[in-house]
Amino acid sequence: MAGTVLVTGGTGYIGGEVIDQLLAKGYAVNTTVRNATKSEPRLRERWPDAGDRLKIFQADLMSDEGWAEANAGCDAVAHVASPFPLSIPKDKDELVVPATEGTLRALRFAHEAGVKRFVQTSSAAAIAYGHPEKDHFDYTDWTNLSAGVPPYIESKTVAERSARDWVAKHAPDMVFCSINPVAVFGPVYNDDLSTSIELVKKMIDGSIPLAPNMGICVTDVRDVAEAHVRAIEAPAETVRGQRFPTSVKFLWIREMAQIVRERVPEYSGKAPTRPMPDWLVRLLALFMPEMQQIKGELGNVRDVSGKHTEDALGFTFISAEQTLEDTVRSLVAKGIVKV
Repeated sequence: MAGTVLVTGGTGYIGGEVIDQLLAKGYAVNTTVRNATKSEPRLRERWPDAGDRLKIFQADLMSDEGWAEANAGCDAVAHVASPFPLSIPKDKDELVVPATEGTLRALRFAHEAGVKRFVQTSSAAAIAYGHPEKDHFDYTDWTNLSAGVPPYIESKTVAERSARDWVAKHAPDMVFCSINPVAVFGPVYNDDLSTSIELVKKMIDGSIPLAPNMGICVTDVRDVAEAHVRAIEAPAETVRGQRFPTSVKFLWIREMAQIVRERVPEYSGKAPTRPMPDWLVRLLALFMPEMQQIKGELGNVRDVSGKHTEDALGFTFISAEQTLEDTVRSLVAKGIVKV
């Protein structure tokens, strides 16, 4: 079904890949960016042949300006844009309010424009936290906010719940679903790196000499984008109200480093081979904010299943091993990591 799709957050890692796949399938794409003057040249450089099939609109999550124009004539919305912290905020509302209000603003303008399908980029953060007794999760699980969770986790959970409540109350005929990625890896387009990609970069440039005792689930940006596209194209009864986690495998950091060493030995001589003692993580956390986040995850398993997504949307995820290899090769090919 080629048509016109609004992709919010077109300069982001996931948003860019969604645009890439939609254009390749013949769709026209509208996309929102916070600063069109700055972003349009970069987007035109990435898709030089898109021409009028790619339209760029300036719209901010916290302002109504630009949203009506961006939604005009669209058949579907992939709402990818969301605030992501570069550091831990002092006030959780710095994240929770923009994430929630931005999602509701995108929904409201989509509904007013007559958009029939809305795919929200949520997160596994809305699935797998606040349950210390569990280590395996699926699309039916929700993060337990009453247990006390970090601001980013709360922001993703509240944004998704608020979106679902809004659709049920104001737009019951809209076909709404969410994509819930875990940590996203895969090929990069430029040096504006996500937190997940930064982890791999630090593995191979020697910034992480020891592997902390923590793990994450892995997914590929190409699969996350394909899940969005398939959710736009699938029959309404397949996706309405659904949650689609994208997740291949849970890996400890030491296992990720081992995969990198085995798959790309020519680039991974600095990848960590020894564990970082928990006591050292706790010590470093006293004066390094990034280690504070790691300290909270020491020894935790949050294994999120993506089987429901593969089954419902009808495709098979790229393996974690291939994803990590492609991430490393991409970082080197783009000159982001010198080896």
